[in-house]
Amino acid sequence: MTHRYFKQELFLGRAGQNKLENNHAIIFGAGALGSSIAEMLVRAGIGAITIVDRDYVESSNLHRQLLYTEEDAKLKLPKAIAAENRLKKINSSITIKGIMADISFQNIEMMLDNISIIMDATDNFETRLVINDAAIKYDIPFIFGACVSSYGLTYPVISNQTPCLHCLIDHIPMNNITCDTTGIISPIVQWTAAMQVSQAMQIMTGQSVKPVLRSFDIWKMEHAEIDVLKLKNKQCPTCGEKAEFPYLSMERQTKADILCGRDAVHIRPPAPKALDLKYLSNQWKNLVSEMMANPYLLSFQYEEYRVILFKDGRAIIHGTAESSSAKKIYNRLLG
Repeated sequence: MTHRYFKQELFLGRAGQNKLENNHAIIFGAGALGSSIAEMLVRAGIGAITIVDRDYVESSNLHRQLLYTEEDAKLKLPKAIAAENRLKKINSSITIKGIMADISFQNIEMMLDNISIIMDATDNFETRLVINDAAIKYDIPFIFGACVSSYGLTYPVISNQTPCLHCLIDHIPMNNITCDTTGIISPIVQWTAAMQVSQAMQIMTGQSVKPVLRSFDIWKMEHAEIDVLKLKNKQCPTCGEKAEFPYLSMERQTKADILCGRDAVHIRPPAPKALDLKYLSNQWKNLVSEMMANPYLLSFQYEEYRVILFKDGRAIIHGTAESSSAKKIYNRLLG
C-alpha cells in the first residue's frame, strides 16, 4: 500500500519530505490567501503550522476563503479557530494551532519561537512591514504575497541575501485598492497561494530561491518578473548595515483602521486587554440587543451600530466608516 505522501516523495525525494516534516510555518492572516496556504502546507505534511488572524468568518468570505463553511459564518467563529478545526480534520498527524490575535509590534516577536518560515497572508502593508522587520531580526525566511481583483504579487525575503520589503517600499504597489473596493476572484487567490507555497517548500527542503518580485494577472493571462537584487539598500533601517527595525518599536497608541467596503472600523487598544465576555454580556443585557456570544467574541447591536468585541479588547464597529465615531462608541462601552 502506498503511504500518504508517496506521490509527493516521487518529486521531493524521501529526504526532501523528511525536511518538510521538520519545519514549523507561521501564517499571518487566515483569510483568502492564508486559508489556501494553510491547506496546501497541511496536505503536504509540514511538521507544524501556526495560524494567526484577528477577524471572524462572514458569509461574504465564503466564495474565496475555502476552508470555511456556512456554519462557521453563522457562529461567527474566529478565522484562526475555524481554520484549526478544519485543518485537523484534513491531517491529524501534524501540529496545528490557531491564534486569534491582531498582529503588531507588541506581540509578533513572542510568536516566532521555533518558527522556520513565515507566510504572509495579511491585507495591509503596515502589518507586512512589522512582519518584515521581525523576519530580518530573527533570520527567518518570509514569503510575501498579495492579491486583489485578478492581480497577484509574490516575493521571497531571505535575510542577508535579498532586499527586504523596506528596501522595495517604492517599487511595490501600496495604494488603497483592496478586494473590498474592487473585488476579487478565487482563481487569483489560489495562484498567489500556490506560488508562495511552492517557494516555501523549496526553502524548507534546502533549495535556493531567486530574489525575484513576481506579478501576474490571471484574467488577462499576463505576468512579469523583476530581479530586485540591485535594489538592496545598504542604508535600509531594517536590513542595512545599521539596522534599527523601526516597525518593531512604534509608539504605543490606540489605533482605528477603516475596513474598506465593510462600513466598519477596527479598534485596537494600546495594549491587549483580558476581557471577561460573560461578565460584560450580563452587564450590558439592558443596554444592547441581539447579543450573540461564543468563547472568543461578543456580537451585539448598540444603538444603530453592530459591534463585535473580542477577548483581547479589540472591536469591530459596523455602521460607520469614521474612526472618530467608532472610538467614541468603543470608549462608551469600555471607557
